[in-house]
Amino acid sequence: MSAPTDPSLPTPLPTAGPGTTRPFATPRTVMALVLREMSTRYGRSPGGYVWAILEPLGSIIVLGLGFSLLLRSPSLGSSFILFYATGYLPFNLYQSLSLTISRAISFSKPLLFYPAVTWVDAVLARFILNSLTGILVTYLLLAGILAVADTRVVLDAQPMLVAIGQAMILGLGVGVLNCALIGLMPTWEMVWSIFTRPLFLASGIFYIYEDLPQMAQDILWYNPLMHVTGYMRMGFYPMYEPEYLAPAYAVGFGLICLTMGLILLGRYHRDILND
Repeated sequence: MSAPTDPSLPTPLPTAGPGTTRPFATPRTVMALVLREMSTRYGRSPGGYVWAILEPLGSIIVLGLGFSLLLRSPSLGSSFILFYATGYLPFNLYQSLSLTISRAISFSKPLLFYPAVTWVDAVLARFILNSLTGILVTYLLLAGILAVADTRVVLDAQPMLVAIGQAMILGLGVGVLNCALIGLMPTWEMVWSIFTRPLFLASGIFYIYEDLPQMAQDILWYNPLMHVTGYMRMGFYPMYEPEYLAPAYAVGFGLICLTMGLILLGRYHRDILND
């Protein structure tokens, strides 16, 4: 016989013990986490979503005006602002996704001790929210630049969509892998921040691949973000046909990181939660 339960004692909260987590996420739980993050991230600051647009817009304007004082014309076209926007915005989408997803477990950690919420829910919620936000910001800024700037471009949607898809896959893969590594080794976040600091300069935001000397090309070809910015610019400059692009490379790089991250989180997510 089991011992009687003392009604005066508080009911223990469910924990993330063996057998309590679900093998997949539910849309209802993911949507609840999305709404929670929207209210936490954008609802408590003055302006809310406006800052998601103003921040990249300010960066693009500063870059465009600064380099217009130093150079006669950008590497492609005649508009400095459009040239830097086509490089900066896909990079910003990747960076936002990888950074927020890498902190998914720490952000939602109090909720992950309930069996109704899993680490998969937390990752998917951040991926969905930041992907939609990044795509919306990219569309609004590029449409605004094309409407205001005196540019004569012939748009091609296919390479643009390829670039956006590559940035999303890379952001998801790198973010999930870093989420696991940061949970297991907290110092990894600082190491990764230092290691990737030159990435802003090495991803083709200020230049095109063909402007570089051969030695730099041989090194930077292995940066998957060079392929992302190359595809994005193909969609705006019809005469630009870069031969170095390898669509499977950026996607494969992101999927390898995603696979490694999922394996580590699947194996060690309880250790990360209970740390």
